[in-house]
Amino acid sequence: MKTNSNLERILENGKFAVTAEIGPPKNADPEVIRRKARIMKGCIDAFNVTDGQTAVVRMASWAACLIGREEGIDPIVQMTCRDRNRIALQMDILGIAALGINNVLCLTGDYVTMGNHPSAKPVYDLDSIQLIKIIKGMRDDKRFQNGEKIDVEPRLYIGAVSNPFGGYPLWVDVIRLEKKVEAGADFIQTQCVFNLEKFEEWMKLVRQKKLHERIHILAGVTPLKSYRMAKYMSENVPGIEIPERILNRMSNVPKEQASEEGINICVEIIEKLKETEGVHGIHIMAIGWEEVVPELVKRAKLLPRPTF
Repeated sequence: MKTNSNLERILENGKFAVTAEIGPPKNADPEVIRRKARIMKGCIDAFNVTDGQTAVVRMASWAACLIGREEGIDPIVQMTCRDRNRIALQMDILGIAALGINNVLCLTGDYVTMGNHPSAKPVYDLDSIQLIKIIKGMRDDKRFQNGEKIDVEPRLYIGAVSNPFGGYPLWVDVIRLEKKVEAGADFIQTQCVFNLEKFEEWMKLVRQKKLHERIHILAGVTPLKSYRMAKYMSENVPGIEIPERILNRMSNVPKEQASEEGINICVEIIEKLKETEGVHGIHIMAIGWEEVVPELVKRAKLLPRPTF
């Protein structure tokens, strides 16, 4: 074991992992995080908190992770390179490790023009691959990025993201995934999977390079609450690819039954992902619908969660 991470224990023992995302509030109310964490407790192995997703100001990921951990769930701090230079990033790495957080997810970060402070100055001193390499060096070599020695190293399980649906050739994303593996990532969480055929094509390329043997892949899933949500995501959210057959299913059910159909579709996708060679777990992004997570996990026959 590299760390004291519950997620690492689950994956290294060959179990199918379940993580989920908690969206932090645009205020200082800790009860928002506590309520969502209580809903998910016992159903997931770890939870993510987004870090200024879409460049919108929200509660800091590390702070929300500490609040959620009080409810007894292993947190994954998300850390973007958009807002911090390498000094600040390494300071935060030391800080979250000192606070007993065991997991970190490295992202480059959405551009500031997407958010609610479009005139803010972005940093991007590093990208996510460089950040992964720095954290691995701090953990395994006990050295800062400048080569200075660290007396007490941060023991963090290192995560990254991948998007097979980014609009460019699949091999391009697989090459980027390989770079993240080489940099030292321990696990990957992917963008939401709706197009299973395309995801399987991506996984074939991953398996050809044997990357699935070197890193744990958690496939992203999102339950659709309505046809309107499905259509909006399909047309307006970069990196989301929803096949026409799913859009038709969501549009052909009565409005009051749409959320149930969305759950059914998500469970069907999870069942397929469980059978996909090289997929080691799922990452549930319920997008403001955290209360559905226990139902999804139950219907997908992923309960009870393993303990070690």
